[in-house]
Formats: sequence, C-alpha cells, structure tokens
Amino acid sequence: MSKRVLAYLGFFLILLAGFYFFLFRGTDKWKRKLSVISYVKPFQFTTQEGLPFTDRDLLGKVTVVEYFFTSCKGICPKMNKNMKEIYDTFKSDPNFMILSHTCDPETDSVPKLKRYSDSMQINSRKWVMVTGRKDSLYQMARAAYLLDDPKNSVQKIEDQFIHTQFFALVDKDGKVRSQIYDGLKKDEIEKLKTDIKELLLERSSNSNFVNGIFNNNP
Repeated sequence: MSKRVLAYLGFFLILLAGFYFFLFRGTDKWKRKLSVISYVKPFQFTTQEGLPFTDRDLLGKVTVVEYFFTSCKGICPKMNKNMKEIYDTFKSDPNFMILSHTCDPETDSVPKLKRYSDSMQINSRKWVMVTGRKDSLYQMARAAYLLDDPKNSVQKIEDQFIHTQFFALVDKDGKVRSQIYDGLKKDEIEKLKTDIKELLLERSSNSNFVNGIFNNNP
C-alpha cells in the first residue's frame, strides 16, 4: 500500500473520529454506562406524612433505596447515619431522593415513621419513609431492588423478617443500576455518591419508565 493511500486512510479515520466526537459531544452516549441489574415494579405505600406513594413518584428521580425499622438498635442507626451523609450531599438537587421502607410495618405506623423522620431533621419530600402491607414491602425488596434473597419468600409472611444493610440505586427511568451497596462500608458509600452523580447527569431515555410500568396513556 502506497504512502499516499495510507495518508488518505489516516485522514479519513481522523475525520470519522471527529464526526463522532461532535455528534455525541454534550451527551452521555459515549460514556460507559452503569449496568442495569433490575427494574422497579408497581407499588403503592404510605409515607411518614400519611400520603400515598407509588412507583410513579420515582419517575425522573435518581433514588437511593433501603429497608430499616425504627426500633432497630443494631445496624439501622449506622446505616441511616451514612444515608444522612448522602442526603446532605444531594438534598439540594431536585432530581434526587431517598426511599426508605420499613421492614416492620406491624410496628412502624405512620406516626412512628413521622417521629423518626422528624428526629433526623430531614425534608420528608426528599427522604421518603414508607409503610404498607408486609408482603408487598418484602416483594419489592426481593423482586425489584434485590436487597434480599427471593428464596426467603417461601416462608410464611408472618415468620419473615428482612434485616439488611444494603442500599439500591434507581435511575430516572426506574432501572436499578450498577450494584447493591453495603450501607455500613465507607468505601461503598463513596462509590454510591460517585454513581449518584453520574446518574444525575444522565438524561431520562423516556418520559415514562422503560420497563413497561408506564405508557403514554393518561
């Protein structure tokens, strides 16, 4: 192959690279995406303010998800201390929120969740705490957020108790992303912060969740 042909080929490749650079500049299409590991499923729970909260309320938000209970004296206070650090970092971003589910709905009534929320001095619209039917709460933990082993569902619901230190990260389109984060480990909390920042920069791919939960019908 002659030098002239090689020169033309090199020039063409440079032009092609420049074309794709300008095509995707200002977008996140060139970045390596955080992997999708699951999807949000339809749900309806009740917040610490006594208001209904559904899967639609996550639309357009980057959300950190956890399970805890207000009377826990073990891992929950440590988890929520770390979660408060995440809250303080991102609370001013309108596209960020935290969703905490009680794993003890028989005890954690709306007033108890409200007292717990108030004691943490948080904005209840930015850090939402929910209660509901135990089987529905646990189904979400296992089938959507992957925070507990689905095999545990074979037990009678009254004999089940989820007690996990793990957090999940949901993007603006209802996809559970990247990994499950250990809420007790500082290095994983820092990784979670980095991943939250990345997802906040991502554009929502649709006006509705991409996993079939939502469609364009009113």
